[in-house]
Amino acid sequence: MVTRTCRIWNLYGPAETTIDCAFHLVDISADTQSVPIGRALPRYRCLILDDFLQAVVISQEGALYVGGVGVFAGYLEREELTTRALIVIDDEIFYRTGDLVRMDKNGFLHYQGRKDHQIKLHGQRIELGEIEQCLLNTLISACVVIKWDDDHLVSYVQSTNIDVEELRKHCQSHLPPHMIPSIFVVLEKLPINANGKIDRKLLPAPQFSLLTNIDQTDVIPLTPLEEHLQRIFSEAFHNESPNVNMPFGQLGGTSLDVIRALMLIQQEICTKVDVGLLFANPSIRQLARVIEPLLVTYADSSVTTSALQLLQENQDRSMP
Repeated sequence: MVTRTCRIWNLYGPAETTIDCAFHLVDISADTQSVPIGRALPRYRCLILDDFLQAVVISQEGALYVGGVGVFAGYLEREELTTRALIVIDDEIFYRTGDLVRMDKNGFLHYQGRKDHQIKLHGQRIELGEIEQCLLNTLISACVVIKWDDDHLVSYVQSTNIDVEELRKHCQSHLPPHMIPSIFVVLEKLPINANGKIDRKLLPAPQFSLLTNIDQTDVIPLTPLEEHLQRIFSEAFHNESPNVNMPFGQLGGTSLDVIRALMLIQQEICTKVDVGLLFANPSIRQLARVIEPLLVTYADSSVTTSALQLLQENQDRSMP
C-alpha cells in the first residue's frame, strides 16, 4: 500500500532517447484508472503525429516522435535501420518511437499501445516482423507471430506440408533464444479479414499442454545431472516441471531468472559454467551433456562437495 507521504515518479522513454524523455509525478488520489507518462523532460520535445506527419488534436491518438538532447545518433553498422528510426522535422532529428499516445486537456501524454508489432517479452524488446521474416525464408507461404498471455511467442504458419521441428531448428540457427516461438501452429490457411489482411482475432488458441509435459516420444530416462539441472531451472524459472528438451527461452523465465539459474549451477554443480556455455546449449539436456565432462576434469576444484555427494547418491538409483 502506498502512503500519501510517498512520492512516485513515472518515467518514460526508449533506449534510443537515452532512457527517459518524459516524466509524471503520480497523484495517488487522482491517477486511479491510469497513470500518464506525463510531459517531456527539459530539452526534449514530444510530437504526436498522424500517418501524414500532421499534428493531432487534443485527445486524438497518434504516433509519438521524440526529439531533443538525448536522441541517439543511430544503430552501429545498421544504416538502413537508422534511416527508418530517425526523421528530420523542423531541422531537428526526431526518433520514431512506434508508441501510440494521446494528450489530455492538461497536456499529459497517455500511452495507448504500439503502432507496429514490436513487443516486450520477459524484459526483451522483440520485433515480431523479424521472426516472421525468418520463418518466411523456409517453405511456408505465410505466417504471423503473436505474444500470448505475456509469457509466450506463438507462431502461426500457413502450410500443407511442413515439419514443425524443422521450423524450430531453422529459428534456433537464425534467431537468439528469446525470439524463438514457444509453439508453432500449422494451419492450411490463415484467417483473412475483409481488407485481405490476417485476422489475428480468429487465430485458434495454442495448446500449452505441450509445453508443460515431457514429450511422450522421449523415453530416455533423466540422468542424475539432468535431474539436478531440472530442479535448478524449476526453482529459478518458477516452473514446476520444465521440459529438459525445451530451449530456456521458451520456459517462461526472464533474463534475471537465467542469471539466477547460472548462479545456482555454479554454486551447486560446476564453477566452469558461464553464460556463454548456457546460451550455446539452450536446454537442460544439451547443457547436461557439455557439463558432464567438466565434472570429471574439474572434480577436485570446480564441483562443490554437496553436489558431488548428490550426484554420487543418485548414481546408485534403479533405472527403469
